[in-house]
Amino acid sequence: MRDHFDVAARRGLTKFVGRERELEQKHAAVTAANLYYCQPLLSQIARVLHMTARESADIPMLTQVGYALGLLFFAPLGDMVERRRLVIVLLLIVTASLLGTASAPNAWVLLATSLITGMFTVVPQVMAPMASALSKPQAQGRAVGIVMGGMLIGILLARTVAGFVGTWFGWRAMYTVAAVMMVAMAVLLRAMLPVSRPDARIQYRDLLSSLIPLARKLPSLRQAAIMSGFAFGAFSAYWTTLVFFLETPPYHYGAQMAGLLGLAGVTGALAAPAVGLVSDRGYPRLASGCALLIGMLAFGLLRTFGGTIAGLAIGGIVLDLGTQANLITNQTRVYRLVPEARNRINTVFMVTYFVGGALGTFLAGLAWSRWQWNGVCALGASFFAAALIIWALGSWGGQALP
Repeated sequence: MRDHFDVAARRGLTKFVGRERELEQKHAAVTAANLYYCQPLLSQIARVLHMTARESADIPMLTQVGYALGLLFFAPLGDMVERRRLVIVLLLIVTASLLGTASAPNAWVLLATSLITGMFTVVPQVMAPMASALSKPQAQGRAVGIVMGGMLIGILLARTVAGFVGTWFGWRAMYTVAAVMMVAMAVLLRAMLPVSRPDARIQYRDLLSSLIPLARKLPSLRQAAIMSGFAFGAFSAYWTTLVFFLETPPYHYGAQMAGLLGLAGVTGALAAPAVGLVSDRGYPRLASGCALLIGMLAFGLLRTFGGTIAGLAIGGIVLDLGTQANLITNQTRVYRLVPEARNRINTVFMVTYFVGGALGTFLAGLAWSRWQWNGVCALGASFFAAALIIWALGSWGGQALP
């Protein structure tokens, strides 16, 4: 009788954790989307606020810089305070910022609110270590893959939704809708997420001061973070300039087509849990190298066949797959290095990741203004090549990433 009760209890716990994973994935998708609504809307925003294409590229760049700052100062709090409460507070602040973006009267206000939105849209980075901590060791890769897959799906679907809403209702309407969704997610997560307290207590000052020594101590963390930063920089370069490319001959399309291409890219994001399984089976280094090669192949396809919508769709799918595979493989690996410091490790990793994204976005604006699509493709390929060099050389200090 007791054995029957224990089996039933385990089944109930498994079912609850499964529902929680699904909720975390949906939340990661909706929240991460805040960073990328702007990309298919850049040409609209530039016209309304009298910005050049180069200046409008500062909007996603500042959003990514803000995200890196938020990761540095807010995500480590997951190792210090109760995580569910932290998630709710961050969501309410980003709601106010999105409303500020929707009503921005000029470019300077929009740039400021973009920075603030990025800073407080770090909730997926609080929840990814939370998912890993609540999972068995042999299933951590899949758990992280589910949450981060949700994040990438949000990144890609953000462009689809924003393209549609922007085309029919204007770019300001998109940010108003996003603010409403943040309030809805705050209510839902408050009702459904369990209380999640950190494994160890640490003061905030000690928390921040421990980040640099942690990075110095873990060469595998440095290698994984820099490789992923280069990959995300290439990814960001493509998506930042795509809407401008689609407005040139022979296309003459706008935000809605850029959004539809984002929908095609979700195919790559859906591979995230499967990539986590490969990592769980002991081959993260091989998987990471293959992912970087896939990313380089994507820019070859985009350069060669970018003159057709089918070519852009296929190239985008391949790029999204390579970027996500590289992220999940490296992120799963670093979470296992020091389990009690998952949030701080995640901070070092994701700050580097989004600094790479911001750099790719900034350079993409320059490349587009000078060399158009060929320059963007060359930039993306060079970022993946740099990541492959780091992968081949191994990590600094002689500790290779397995």
